[in-house]
Amino acid sequence: MKYLLAFAFAYLFILGCQEQQPDTFGSFLENSPSIQGKTNYLSSPFVTAGDRVYMVGYQDGSFPELGWHIKNEMGGLWDHPIKLMDGFDIRLRAIDLELSLDQATTFTNYPFANRHTFIFDKEKIKAERWQFVPDGAEGILVQLAIMNDGELVREMDVDIIGHADLRPTWLGERTAMNDSPDEALFQEGSDIWVMKDQDNPWFVAFGADRPSNSHRLTESNYGGQGVSGMLSYAVILKPGETKTITFTIAGSYVSEEAMLQTYSTLQANWVSLLKEKQDRYSQLAKMSKLTIPDKQLEQTFEWLKYNCDWLVRTVPEIGSGITAGIPDYPWWFGVDSEYALKGYMAVGQSEAVYKTIALLDSLSEVTNDNGRIVHEVSTNGAVFNEGNINETPQFASLIWEVYRWNGEKAFLKRYFPTIKKGLQWLMSEKDKDGNGFPDGFGMMEIHGLDSEMIDVAAYTQRAFADASKIAAALGEEGLKEEYEGTAEALRQQINTKFWSEEFSSYADFIGTDQQALLLIEDAIIRADTLNKPWAVKELKATKEAILANPSSKPRPFVLHHNWVVNTPMEMKIADPEKAIRALETAQNFVNPFGVFVTGIDRDASAGSDDGSFKGSKVFSYTGAVMTLPTGVQAVAENNYSRPDQALNYLERMTRTFSYALPGSMYEVSPDYGMMTQAWNIYSFAIPIVQQFFGIQPDAAEKKVVISPQMPDSWTEASLENVIIADNSVSVYYETAEKGYKIKVTQVNPGWEMILSLSDESEEKGFMVMTSEVTAIQQDGSYLLKTSGSSLEVSVSFEP
Repeated sequence: MKYLLAFAFAYLFILGCQEQQPDTFGSFLENSPSIQGKTNYLSSPFVTAGDRVYMVGYQDGSFPELGWHIKNEMGGLWDHPIKLMDGFDIRLRAIDLELSLDQATTFTNYPFANRHTFIFDKEKIKAERWQFVPDGAEGILVQLAIMNDGELVREMDVDIIGHADLRPTWLGERTAMNDSPDEALFQEGSDIWVMKDQDNPWFVAFGADRPSNSHRLTESNYGGQGVSGMLSYAVILKPGETKTITFTIAGSYVSEEAMLQTYSTLQANWVSLLKEKQDRYSQLAKMSKLTIPDKQLEQTFEWLKYNCDWLVRTVPEIGSGITAGIPDYPWWFGVDSEYALKGYMAVGQSEAVYKTIALLDSLSEVTNDNGRIVHEVSTNGAVFNEGNINETPQFASLIWEVYRWNGEKAFLKRYFPTIKKGLQWLMSEKDKDGNGFPDGFGMMEIHGLDSEMIDVAAYTQRAFADASKIAAALGEEGLKEEYEGTAEALRQQINTKFWSEEFSSYADFIGTDQQALLLIEDAIIRADTLNKPWAVKELKATKEAILANPSSKPRPFVLHHNWVVNTPMEMKIADPEKAIRALETAQNFVNPFGVFVTGIDRDASAGSDDGSFKGSKVFSYTGAVMTLPTGVQAVAENNYSRPDQALNYLERMTRTFSYALPGSMYEVSPDYGMMTQAWNIYSFAIPIVQQFFGIQPDAAEKKVVISPQMPDSWTEASLENVIIADNSVSVYYETAEKGYKIKVTQVNPGWEMILSLSDESEEKGFMVMTSEVTAIQQDGSYLLKTSGSSLEVSVSFEP
């Protein structure tokens, strides 16, 4: 009781101060980046996110039931591992007025906030609903600005109806989290509704920064066992006047006291909390800051850095890490992280990287205790899939990549035991015939496609190559030699046993004739159902060839033209001649937005179809073009010195940016599946930072190599403040009449900067424009070295 009295006193004190507070969300965000959405996508999802809480609703301001992972429950307000609310309704009421704020005229997205604008021309009223989630807080702030555009005084009630639904996340039953009916209590002293799950310490509360004039329980149209309550607030508006109401929603899955403390903190400190988040996002934008002629791609890259932050999810009792996507994959994944975190490092978001790796490692150890990396873990700690085969080798490569950026031996020592156990498990438990290729599901989760997969083989080869480097860095010479030998043997085998001359492509898998024939039958049904006659014809021809030339031993098959056939080029282990042929083949399986997940889904319309993705009624990736396969293709093209082709794939993905949700890029192009997806940053940051600008860090040696390969259309480009350990590197590039100029700077002189310039012919020359530079010719390149703060060079294509 003493606590509640103190809370009420603090609330009244805050209220008195708040009346004098002229600041609004809009005034703070006036000069922030923003993107306005499309009218025809107002009935589609948006998200506003913090690391503890995020909210999903529709851009029109409504909160429909949505999602399939927990059917109709993936929207609303989440405080993992529980849901807080299905959503809320806001209404404006007067004698001659009843307006629901659920049909917005426009939706505008900001890096960490949103605005819904409602214009009622007849009533001469305009309303804006803003919201943002403070960092580290189990709650959200929603501000309503109401404007009287008429010539008469307006008196009205503003109603907010909160629809609580305190329920566990996915797989809650595995961790004894069982949903019960919710109950509601109105707390007079603090003027808030408090809702509680009857059998669990799960709470949510909501109220505002002014006294309510009435309250009552209301009926809910949502499924589940929630409860709804309404609060009403009187507002008088003079002609031309604008007034704001700031609502606070706070929750806890621990106690009522924790929830009330959060509520008090948010209501009292929203100004400073908003400023703190604004400043932090400004810093995100400044790291790996890209400037190029293509402003759409430039904006895409900037906002993908914001998207990265939206996906960080913290559950203190378990850990913190990036999640796969919103709304249906808001928990932790092995493989999604193993792609995405490479991109996170390249844009300077290293804290999320370290925390995610620690989380995956600990969860994998508890679950498997053999180095196998888990695939999918709910935010309550329940593991759904102990790990697909590709995730264990990809973990090894992730650790090496992060080490290149941070140079910390302690980091390698911490995770090398997991890597060693994982590689041992991989080759002893999963390589049934001992040929070096592990058996089991990789990235393609197609029923029956679980023999020797090309992506598993490619990632395993890379894992041994990277583990060899880790062993060398840690002084384990014997293990270095062993791993290096395995990597080289696998590289050779992949280039012989997986290669298909007939298709000019690496095979989807190596398997038996019986397995291939079963897969062909399923694939024919799929292709026929999707009306892909070319695929049906090709599959039938392959079937006939198998029957006419049977084999008693496993052999390579090209059946689905899955995107993973490009992983040998992504990992740069394909022989150059085969790589170019395979890259050319891959161009047959694209549409204007990117690469098909399964190539046989491509049809004659792929070159011209630029509309919405027509997904099935039951959620499915059939027929999908996705950002990860497209990004992998960009990486692959760059690996074989084809930056213009790589840029083409980035441009395809960029067409999907802001297509449905302004400021974001859907998982399935252009507008299906997750509205924001973690691995998108891999698809852009690796090609841009490490390949176009050619930034190759070696933090352990306090060295960075710059080996640029710019697309022809980038006549002027810069990438500033790329964080490498305690250093920051910037690269500035511009074309000249008969060559180009490049300048590299660093903030920590003493590091060795090496600018690697290709020496393609005798005609190319260069002029160094800074002092204290050493120039040597090595392996077909000019290497310009300095330990100074900058290095500037002019390259000419004439002697």
